[in-house]
Amino acid sequence: MEGKQAGLRPLVIGKLKAVRPVIQGGMGVGISLSSLAGAAAKAGGIGIISTAQIGFSRPDFKKNPMEANLKAIHTELEKARKIAPEGILGFNIMVATKEYAKYVKEAVKAGADVIISGAGLPIDMPKFVKEAEGREDCSSRRTMIAPIVSSVKSAMVICRMWDRKYQTAPDFVVVEGPRAGGHLGFSREQLTEYGADTDHVAETYDEGKYDSEIRGIIDLVKSFAEKYGKKIPVISAGGVFDHKDVLHHLALGADGVQVGTRFVTTEECDAPMAYKKAYLDAGQEDIVIVKSPVGMPGRAIKNKFLEQVSKGPLKVEWCFQCLEHCNPAQVPYCITKALINAAEGRIDDALLFCGSNAYRCEKIETVEDVMKELCGEGA
Repeated sequence: MEGKQAGLRPLVIGKLKAVRPVIQGGMGVGISLSSLAGAAAKAGGIGIISTAQIGFSRPDFKKNPMEANLKAIHTELEKARKIAPEGILGFNIMVATKEYAKYVKEAVKAGADVIISGAGLPIDMPKFVKEAEGREDCSSRRTMIAPIVSSVKSAMVICRMWDRKYQTAPDFVVVEGPRAGGHLGFSREQLTEYGADTDHVAETYDEGKYDSEIRGIIDLVKSFAEKYGKKIPVISAGGVFDHKDVLHHLALGADGVQVGTRFVTTEECDAPMAYKKAYLDAGQEDIVIVKSPVGMPGRAIKNKFLEQVSKGPLKVEWCFQCLEHCNPAQVPYCITKALINAAEGRIDDALLFCGSNAYRCEKIETVEDVMKELCGEGA
């Protein structure tokens, strides 16, 4: 962010300082690549590239997905750095990814400032970063790392595991609530408890109930911060759409927010216009909870693809080796194919992940304008 001062306190993670306390959430396949992440970092936030089948557009992808993805980690980060030479940039890497360790190490070698990991608990991420950086232990690192958690219980498990196995603590923690888009860290029953599985979440969601969970996670993280003598920022995510939402989460004690959905309908987002238009055209009743081959519930826009899936499994014609635990003969559809269809604009044959507020997207904006609105900066 050139020559401007944000209205909110900066987000400080170790030696990194984001002038605007906003992390642009990682969205795959192909939704948050170098263009969106670079723009978010240039605007003073933190830009996140999703590694989920990041090399899907490379000519060698179908023949060797892993090799194509590892190469693309470098090229996408390099392109983002050209957009934001002084910005903070990193990756979102799903724990459920096949060969997860290789992705983490490649991201470190590429020069990621931060790595955020969810869709499972990243138990051994400190070890992988240590090995990639060539350090003797996990007590210090250049790349800042964060687990995504959704409950006090999951936060406790990961913090205790890192403490016991690696004598370290997270550099920051992302708390992803039930209104988030894509894969959700909740069972269907838990989503029902929070009123987050209806087609009118704005009316049914029990915000106060999950706010208590966020406060509990913040208190837990503080105890590990005290033990390790460092500040561990907590970033709140899921359903953050405007300045009012940002202020609400900061009032709970969060140090910053992570935003995904709002950045999809920006000029700089890597998604095709057909994908962005699906957000602009969606009503609240079009946003539904789906079952993903990853084994977790997800949130997406209702379309012809989901209608087909509801009638029975779609045959998997090619396995892209994307998930650690996936049997092509048993899954309802190939998630890689469905998400690549979305990234390439074949909307009727695509899984259109989105957050619960996607229906509130009304126009194509710039990342800078979205950042200003989120941070309450006047025109």
